[in-house]
Amino acid sequence: MKAIKKAWTPIDVAKFNDQAVRMALFKGEYHWHVHKEDELFYVLKGHMTIQTKAKDIKLAKGEMATVPKGMKHCTKSEKGAYVLMFEPSVLKSKGN
Repeated sequence: MKAIKKAWTPIDVAKFNDQAVRMALFKGEYHWHVHKEDELFYVLKGHMTIQTKAKDIKLAKGEMATVPKGMKHCTKSEKGAYVLMFEPSVLKSKGN
């Protein structure tokens, strides 16, 4: 696994059929946002939470969840998690 030290800065690890597989370090809390595309999260290492207005989705290593397009969400990880994101290549998310 390539070492990523800066949180919320995804790197592309593969592309296929106008889709991208991106890996990022999730640490702390990302801002609330919404996409015009579906987004799938797969946890490689650690634990993360996807917050939505309806419920919190808690994921551990080897677990995944999809956030449908149009759903407002906020991702977070208190101790840090390495996460793969499967999403359209056009989706550009960068943290601060």
